[in-house]
Amino acid sequence: MLATVTTGASNITRVGESCAREALQQAIHQACGAGKIDPRQVKRTCVGVAGAGRATIADSIRKIVAEIIPGEIEVVGDMEIALAAAFGKDPGVIVIAGTGSIAYGRDTQGRTARAGGWGFAISDEGSAHWIGRTAVGYLLRAIDQGSYPGEGSELSPLFREFKSAWKVASFDEFVRKANSGADFALLFPAILAAANGEDGVAQRVLVHAGWELAQLAAIVVDKLFAKERADLPTVSLAMAGGVFRHSPAMRAIFCHEVLKLDSRLDVNREVVEPVLGALQMARRS
Repeated sequence: MLATVTTGASNITRVGESCAREALQQAIHQACGAGKIDPRQVKRTCVGVAGAGRATIADSIRKIVAEIIPGEIEVVGDMEIALAAAFGKDPGVIVIAGTGSIAYGRDTQGRTARAGGWGFAISDEGSAHWIGRTAVGYLLRAIDQGSYPGEGSELSPLFREFKSAWKVASFDEFVRKANSGADFALLFPAILAAANGEDGVAQRVLVHAGWELAQLAAIVVDKLFAKERADLPTVSLAMAGGVFRHSPAMRAIFCHEVLKLDSRLDVNREVVEPVLGALQMARRS
């Protein structure tokens, strides 16, 4: 790998085509610049994005990239490059938890299956968005029950972290922001900080998230490997995404929960870098 860069969001469904174009093309220019190559020299490109299973999204991404790179361009789902990074062509299950979440796997015959990943409004359990939204709900319930002192909950470590993350000055402003399309994923670092500070609400949310992600993994394992239970003593499982990467606690919680569901799982406790899978797929092309 010559270079890696990080830019803004490029999920067309969430940010629109204009923002996705800006982020993707900026990433290409910066990566090529850091690697000291011209984009026109690139012969094969593999792009892993959320929603690539829909032809309209894949076509849009391909056109955006083709404005800079003239070579062959393959657009696949982000879960496909993560699976390739974790296992190459071998069987296994990858659980991705970032802004969204999904579990995806492949069996010994090459069949694939997925669970979750249906979007932040209705699914994506255990993702940063889900964790943030769930934590807000848990906090408000705790305030209703009197678990935290007063309506403003000023003494709550979690609420103090939330105020800083969302840049709000009062409890009322916080509630208004939560009900007006706020970015709940921005609260994830605040929840980690509060959990490290022994905030019980934050800790319960993380355990709940780990349980939800374990359920997604178990669904895919059951779909792909249930019939091979006697012949397959272990099933390989890996993790990817910012939720796992930025939180050793989440990795530990997830591993604990998923092993309770299926003791056959052989869990790689290191977080996979999906971009390595995209490079593998581009080379294979």
